[in-house]
Amino acid sequence: MGEDLFWAIRGGGGASFGIIISWKIKLVRVPPVVTFTISRTLEEGATKLVHKWQYIADKLHEDLFIRVIIQNIGGQNGGNQKTVKAAFNSLFLGGIDKLIPLMNESFPELGLQAKDCIEMNWIQSVMCFSDHQKWDSLEVLLDRSTKYKRFFKGKSDFVKEPITEVGLEGIWRRILQEEIVYMIMDPFGGKMNEISDSDIPFPHRKGNIYNIQYMVQWEIDGAEATDRHVHWIRMLYKYMTPFVSKSPRTAYVNYRDLDLGTNKLSNTSYFEASAWGIKYFKGNFKKLAQIKAKADPENFFRNEQSIPLLSSSTINGLALGYGKTTLSSFFPSYYKRPIIASSFSFVSFSLPYM
Repeated sequence: MGEDLFWAIRGGGGASFGIIISWKIKLVRVPPVVTFTISRTLEEGATKLVHKWQYIADKLHEDLFIRVIIQNIGGQNGGNQKTVKAAFNSLFLGGIDKLIPLMNESFPELGLQAKDCIEMNWIQSVMCFSDHQKWDSLEVLLDRSTKYKRFFKGKSDFVKEPITEVGLEGIWRRILQEEIVYMIMDPFGGKMNEISDSDIPFPHRKGNIYNIQYMVQWEIDGAEATDRHVHWIRMLYKYMTPFVSKSPRTAYVNYRDLDLGTNKLSNTSYFEASAWGIKYFKGNFKKLAQIKAKADPENFFRNEQSIPLLSSSTINGLALGYGKTTLSSFFPSYYKRPIIASSFSFVSFSLPYM
């Protein structure tokens, strides 16, 4: 199938290049796994803990992962006062005896104790991160039915500089205005910093402290409810503008956000699709579009944000009309890298439009 297509399907967005019918991957051994989740509300000092987390999250020991899940709690059915909770959700490749000293050194403010930790194997940790119990049958991981029945809207950002405590407090005020909100902050660093931006299509590497997924959920169907909740998350996204990546304001392709832009039915140009494509893939978007033109020249595999076609003839035509300076801003250089050993089965179709 060729090195270029193998590069594209490892992070180039689903359903743009064909149908992958199987993967063969190399597994690695992992030691006993420890997980913990410590939650703190605003009243318990969550703001200062989240602020401190930003300074150490991408610099922790390579075997330690701590993400933060922000949500609003209380205030329902005349219950407790509404507040914001920050859950520090962690996975450590090792034992409790090694984790506690490590946390006391790197993040003592969290106050981790042995009673907060649960030892389990890796597949049990997958169960926990999937909102199951570690003792549940592994068969639940094969259940592809939708677990959540709510409506939702999501957006994403990448953060390169820590957000101030004042900035965080502004986020909390907005979260308290909504009903069901999640803000998931996943740290980068570690191996992410060692991989170049162009090794695979996913370009968000060194320089990013963490990624944010914003999500608002609601249970009542209807245009009025939908408009209200979608408007809220768009206003939160607008508020976040000074705190996140710029030029472009990047986004994570697996948190699809149609607010960034959508393709036409079948003939969206590369430049039109760049409205959203550059935010997901940065300088790798051009190469993805060139590979798409070869692998699926009829653009059979398409959706609202599928990779558009960019052929050599199109590039030549653009060069005549726009000149080298303009093109260079859209088409950054791509440097070849060694292919990662793996094997796969792939089926690609070139069929008329249906």
